[in-house]
Amino acid sequence: MKPYCFSCAASYQPVPKIVRFGNYFRTSDSKLVQRFRCKQCKTTFSADTHGWLYRRRERRKSLLVKKILVSTGSLRRTAKILHLNRKTVERSFLLQSLEAEFELKADNLQKPKAQVIEFDDLETFEHSKCKPLSVTIAVEHKTRRILGLEVSSMPANGLLVEAARKYGYRPDERRAARKALFTSLQPLVAPGAEIRSDCNPHYPASVKKYFPGSVHKRYLGRRGANGGQGELKKGRFDPLFSLNHTCAMLRANVNRLIRKTWCTTKRADRLRAHLFLYANYHNQELLSP
Repeated sequence: MKPYCFSCAASYQPVPKIVRFGNYFRTSDSKLVQRFRCKQCKTTFSADTHGWLYRRRERRKSLLVKKILVSTGSLRRTAKILHLNRKTVERSFLLQSLEAEFELKADNLQKPKAQVIEFDDLETFEHSKCKPLSVTIAVEHKTRRILGLEVSSMPANGLLVEAARKYGYRPDERRAARKALFTSLQPLVAPGAEIRSDCNPHYPASVKKYFPGSVHKRYLGRRGANGGQGELKKGRFDPLFSLNHTCAMLRANVNRLIRKTWCTTKRADRLRAHLFLYANYHNQELLSP
């Protein structure tokens, strides 16, 4: 990668203004790092100055934090395994989730536009089942590539309505989440694409608004199978298999989403960060080339 001076943008000059300026030994991962000097503004920097692991003392362990968190690990268990403070793991988790979200969106923009996509809401909760959350997720048909996701709050329903009154009013943000997700999906979906979902009555209006000219196919929901955390459906053929299989993998690999667990999420923004961390790993490492 060509060295770049962020102080004066000297790399855009017709004559190179950046020269090598020695090196130093990085103890965090035992590597020799090249240093540079900008002859125009006299600024010195290294190849690692603007990286996301800059000045991280536990560089080797920072890379392991991601692998554990996307493999059913919790923040506390990750800290115990790597012999780190929980706050250190949390900071690394938040930093890597931001980079994962950026990489996910950048990689999706570089790939061909999807011809068939599937989307739906995955339900979970924060702190208590009386405070449910909705994860709106869209994947590409057959490849199971995650195109995007959003997390939103929703009011309790069914038998939990009375028990949820003690927590006060809970807004329904699912419409706003679909709006944000579909807006981000517009450059990733081909014109006239086929869009699949279940028979939720709120979906057709949103699809028609953000994907005019597309073909929206809706399928009746089916009873969940014992395997796949209840996300996979019973029967031989599932028209939404790519989506349901991806949701099953989310529940199996993100500890906050596992059914019947005591390791629940306490904040919706932390759940969103964890999901983007997994989604980027899912697209880069788990999908077949």
